[in-house]
Amino acid sequence: MHNKKSPKGHKPQKPQKSHQAQKKSGQRKAETPEYDVSKLKSAEVKEKELKEGIRLNKFISNAGICSRREADKHIADGKVKVNNKVVTELGFKVKPMDDVAFEGKPIKREKLVYVLLNKPKGFITTMDDPKGRKTVMDLIATAGDERIYPVGRLDRNTTGLLLFTNDGELAKKLTHPKHKIKKIYQVELDKPITEEDFLKIQEGITLEDGEVKVDNLAILTPDAKSIGMEIRMGRNRIVRRTFEHLGYDVVKLDRTTFAGLTKKDLARGKWRFLKEKEVINLKHLR
Repeated sequence: MHNKKSPKGHKPQKPQKSHQAQKKSGQRKAETPEYDVSKLKSAEVKEKELKEGIRLNKFISNAGICSRREADKHIADGKVKVNNKVVTELGFKVKPMDDVAFEGKPIKREKLVYVLLNKPKGFITTMDDPKGRKTVMDLIATAGDERIYPVGRLDRNTTGLLLFTNDGELAKKLTHPKHKIKKIYQVELDKPITEEDFLKIQEGITLEDGEVKVDNLAILTPDAKSIGMEIRMGRNRIVRRTFEHLGYDVVKLDRTTFAGLTKKDLARGKWRFLKEKEVINLKHLR
């Protein structure tokens, strides 16, 4: 059996009691940290906004007032002013120095928020579930008043790191395949992995939607049922499907590292705000 050094970030985790957020009514919100926005935006984005501006509906949505689609309706209804003039043009763009008002009240850009959750089992990664099942949004209900969204997703029964933000630029970067963001998983199998299958995964297997390339693979326990897997691909259920393709059932799947962020000092079911330095590191990932 081929044992390699465990990918960095892998430490066996003892199950901890999952933390469920209280009901939103009467719930005290955490105060979101102040980030230096000038440090968080890339030079390219700042230059583009200064020269071209951003679409008015996006500006309104970024301020946390409503969705872009709803903003379009408000613009068409004449409820939005730019520099004290009513604007009804849907493709209108605003620049950083413009004054924007909605229904007579000035709009300020929504504060950027970055939240890291150690997701427990049994929660769905969605903003809202029509069937009333528990969602990851229940777990971060106290993370300030800003509207934040999950970056990517984890299956209902997958645990581990999940990032939330209202920073669309960063979310796009972390989810786009071309950026190849590093993720490390700890996989618990129903039976020991064979040397043959271990080598197959290392060398690359082909699923129905293409080849699976693994950056690092390690056997973490003597019984060969616990595997560490480092991967930069982001296809749907890629880790589970890799092992299922070879005849294994994934009993537990835990994401221990995401884009350089780890679960250090973050208990299962708990969340925390990212530090400014962590956000800057994410912005500069290549």
